[in-house]
Amino acid sequence: MSEFRQDITTKEWVIISTERAKRPDEFKKKDKKEKKLPERDDKCPFCPGNEEKTPPAVYTIEKDGKWKLRIVPNKFAALQPDITPDRNRIGRFLKAEGFGISEVVIETPEHNKTIATMSYEQARDVVIAYKERYLQISENKDISLINIFRNYGEKAGTSLEHPHSQIIASPIVPPHIRDQITQAILSTDSYGSCIFCDMIKEELNQKIRIILESKHFIVLTPFASRYPFEIRIFPKKHNCNFGCITDEDIEDFAYVLRLALKKLYTALDDPDYNYMIRSCPTDYENVKHFHWHLEILPKLTTPAGFELGTGIFINVTTPENCAEILRNIEVE
Repeated sequence: MSEFRQDITTKEWVIISTERAKRPDEFKKKDKKEKKLPERDDKCPFCPGNEEKTPPAVYTIEKDGKWKLRIVPNKFAALQPDITPDRNRIGRFLKAEGFGISEVVIETPEHNKTIATMSYEQARDVVIAYKERYLQISENKDISLINIFRNYGEKAGTSLEHPHSQIIASPIVPPHIRDQITQAILSTDSYGSCIFCDMIKEELNQKIRIILESKHFIVLTPFASRYPFEIRIFPKKHNCNFGCITDEDIEDFAYVLRLALKKLYTALDDPDYNYMIRSCPTDYENVKHFHWHLEILPKLTTPAGFELGTGIFINVTTPENCAEILRNIEVE
């Protein structure tokens, strides 16, 4: 029997359609062709030796005179930092120039790696780079929102195989983000506490959707999961801003992020996915109502007319079943 579930942090509804439940094997890529990638690809602009194919790096982590990670401006950026952020009216309409910052995080020199197969140290470098660029970009007073995300695989929208993620910073906080923040504010106004902190406490009490837990983080499948095997990673300690994480947090976050992705990699035979860090707008500081976190959205199903028309997603698996499967997968 199917059921509606509500995400208490956003008030969005999903339908868990259990009569259409699938086994994990059914989500694996049926048409996947085994493709062994080389450690270096001469044609890849992100591989060592091809640095001239990208703009100069704005951030680098090096070892023994060689780069381990590079962040470069996106050569094909949708937003540009050297134009005005001013907004203009055209009659009843509003427009602005495409001001913003768009960067590519080249996560490792190795062409054939992904976070699930990287070493812990490599994953930690990625998180360090995220924080450093987040703090640097947030100093720009014209930037309102910094979006750190990773598109992995063709279904997730990536066009290059070399392991990379992206940072796009915008002067605009879109309604999609603002609406979620508004719901969190309303909850705090009513109950006096962070709705995310309350949700974390409840998940720790129920335990059935927890995949793994560390000293500082909890990894779970949300009660109202929109997608099969959707995962969220929350810091246990309240913090609205990703840029405020400590060095100890970085160590722990890299550990659980890599482990969560490795569990997905193992359970679903290397699925395509998107992940994104949800942090508050840059002008927020120490607010009570928001709690930064990371969402992992495997691309196992395709939203269709009902989802697009109503905003209500249909999930053909229960998050409890997905959590149990991932929890029981042993990885290092």
